[in-house]
Amino acid sequence: MRNLRMTLAYDGTGYAGWQVQPGRPTIQGVLEDRLARLLSEPVRIAGAGRTDAGVHALAQVANFRTTCRIPVDGLRRGVNARLPRQIRVLRVEEVEPGFHARSDARGKEYAYRMAVVEVLSPFDAPFTTRVSGPVDVEAMRDAARRLEGRHDFTSFCASACRLENRTRTIERSEISGEGERLVYRVRADGFLHHMVRNIVGTLILAGRRRISPGSIDRILAARDRRSAGPCAPAQGLVLERVIYGDGSGGGA
Repeated sequence: MRNLRMTLAYDGTGYAGWQVQPGRPTIQGVLEDRLARLLSEPVRIAGAGRTDAGVHALAQVANFRTTCRIPVDGLRRGVNARLPRQIRVLRVEEVEPGFHARSDARGKEYAYRMAVVEVLSPFDAPFTTRVSGPVDVEAMRDAARRLEGRHDFTSFCASACRLENRTRTIERSEISGEGERLVYRVRADGFLHHMVRNIVGTLILAGRRRISPGSIDRILAARDRRSAGPCAPAQGLVLERVIYGDGSGGGA
């Protein structure tokens, strides 16, 4: 039994997220179906991150076990020939039997792209969120920095979240870019459901001066979803990197 690790990229538009859902198209569901056809055996994939509906990935990591002896390069070519154009397997490698894409991950890095424009080009729209301006970028940067460190992120978790432990450590939280194009990048040891999108919605409020950057401390302390900003749209969000203890993990 081989344990194979894949690095893949996908356009999440039109998909109901990563995780298999009955009757709905998902990235995991499509991958498992195409791999099963190629390998002539059932396949169950474990992904490092369960991206939401409409969210994209530049370097998602997944693994699965198989008895098939197809060489890894041939497997990559074979599955890509069967996948829709929105999903591509970038690399396949054989790894130790105990490797698990999700439980072995030590962190993830996401990027959220925003355009402060009146009209968003249809070439940008699938991967960028339009923000009505003007916005105070320095206020957004100040607010973003205040999220770094170890905190209880209940205020930024989806109200339906059932996890009891909502404490996470953010190592990087910053806004880059100037003028019309802004990117929020965040790296943490883990993320809660809708956490990044809820953070972005709150940072936009700071940019519009509806809250002060210092309000981040109060919002974190409240541990109440109602104290933070709205959930930003899915299309601006991309999983850019999954980090492992050995330093491996694809991404930008």
